[in-house]
Amino acid sequence: MDTAHKADAQSIVIRPAEPEDAARISALLGQAGTFEGLLQAPDAPLASRLEILQRVDPMSCKLVALAGDEIVGSAGLHAMMPNLRRQHTRMLGIGLRADWQGRGIGRKLLTRLLDWADNWAGVLRVELHVHADNDRARALYESMGFVEEGLHKAYALRNGRYIDSYSMARLHPNPPTLPN
Repeated sequence: MDTAHKADAQSIVIRPAEPEDAARISALLGQAGTFEGLLQAPDAPLASRLEILQRVDPMSCKLVALAGDEIVGSAGLHAMMPNLRRQHTRMLGIGLRADWQGRGIGRKLLTRLLDWADNWAGVLRVELHVHADNDRARALYESMGFVEEGLHKAYALRNGRYIDSYSMARLHPNPPTLPN
């Protein structure tokens, strides 16, 4: 990362996503250079994601990364569907604007999310899926304690080709215990 990119990343503000951010987050997730790494479709109307992005869920943590007043990244730990036996698990979703990728913003977002999971939400397991050819994202996840758990062949369609995906997970490194 060059000096200019480091300076840019240091000026980024991470804050909770608010319902009024939904349209800007949807626009980010639909941008070329971002949607290809996600399970978003090109040319989807912004409104197609608004209901989900506006929803406030006290069991989830949703963050945005701001450069000035511009949303350049979004990440969240999402509660699994109402399932008593999976309450200890969250699914990670993260997306960065193409021109802000590789600047340390994903690490900042992920660090905040894992702090929330480990220290405030009682989350034991964080799961994610990552395209098998996304080496930079896989390296980030591994550096943050995630391990590969499986390969999913032909997991998603991208640019007219089926691509593989890895499932990865991170277990809480020091789960809470009762004092003696």
